[in-house]
Amino acid sequence: MKRIYMDNNATTAVRPEVLEAMLPFYREQFGNPSSVHWAGRAVGGAVEKAREQVAQLINCSPAEIVFTSCGSEGDNMALKGTVDALREKGNHIITTAVEHPAVLETCKALEKQGVKVTYLPVDHNGMLNLTDLEAAITDKTILISVMWANNETGNLYPIEEIGAIARKYKVRFHTDAVQAVGKIPVDVQKANVDLLVLSGHKLGAAKGVGATYIRRGTRLTPFIHGGHQERGRRAGTHNVAGIVGFGVACELAGAHLETEGVRIRALRDRLERGILEGIPDVKLNGHPDPNLRLPNTLNVSFAYIEGESLLLNFDMKGIAASSGSACTSGSLEPSHVMGAMCVDVILAHSSTRFSLGTDNTEADVDYVLEVLPPIVQRLREMSPLYNRDEPLSCMECQVIRKVL
Repeated sequence: MKRIYMDNNATTAVRPEVLEAMLPFYREQFGNPSSVHWAGRAVGGAVEKAREQVAQLINCSPAEIVFTSCGSEGDNMALKGTVDALREKGNHIITTAVEHPAVLETCKALEKQGVKVTYLPVDHNGMLNLTDLEAAITDKTILISVMWANNETGNLYPIEEIGAIARKYKVRFHTDAVQAVGKIPVDVQKANVDLLVLSGHKLGAAKGVGATYIRRGTRLTPFIHGGHQERGRRAGTHNVAGIVGFGVACELAGAHLETEGVRIRALRDRLERGILEGIPDVKLNGHPDPNLRLPNTLNVSFAYIEGESLLLNFDMKGIAASSGSACTSGSLEPSHVMGAMCVDVILAHSSTRFSLGTDNTEADVDYVLEVLPPIVQRLREMSPLYNRDEPLSCMECQVIRKVL
């Protein structure tokens, strides 16, 4: 059976060059980089080289990079560390209603500790109003946290403009850039970002390694206490092999950023056109301008069918896609992102995300466009909502919503 992977926003395959670079640190170079002897020194140099590779991809100093275990740890570090370090200045955070759960759940936890959080709304395209952002700032605001790119819709947020607003009001600015780094140019200097989070497994490195950019001079209380690794900013023995692979993945992403961006965008656009023009009653979720979305991401809803049924039928054809975020796939509730965009709950349950990657080809796209219409048609014919002579009554709509 043909196997096609279009769930790269959930995770990516480890690139062969990355795996090759990692293997020696499992076999021969096994030392602890904190050790002062020969075994530690050799490994320590590899960690510092990786730090330089990560820093180069986002245009910062290597000393401003702190290695972590993942994006969720980085977001927790940024938010909790800021609240603790700046508690004398204020206790107000501004974020959006469409952030990754790593930010939203951290904010909810902080609210229980007395922190005030403003969750900015988005419009029906999932975009943020900067006037709302500026109006929400008070003299107690210590942090603005807005993701660079949304993991479900692919929407790109105006990070440079938000950075300028944060500078104007002398408020710290954090961005979860896990989905953006490696797919589009990310420059922390241009964006006036103070804290930025990235994750290795989203750009061809292994799971279990990430990094947080902390602008020089930014006070941040350590999230993990223990040893003095990472200049005292994050305790714990380094995941050397993962860090080395992460560095190589960042170098590869930087080298191929422009060419791969153009190629994958063309594939995404081909898929988008084929679905919207070839299948009736399909809704695009996200900004209608494809240039204001990640080049690899397409999110659509298919009226009259349920998303999980579609994904199961996809799976039987060897196609891997997703419904919403991988981090919330165990929930029966519709995506919080679709809810914030005021997508009808029935359509929200059919939202399907295609996220393309390095290994995808035109043949992959054409195969999806070949098998998708009959799957959709078959599922619609099974649906009580399809081919009705009269619209659903209010009572019927309420019952369906309760069931979903």
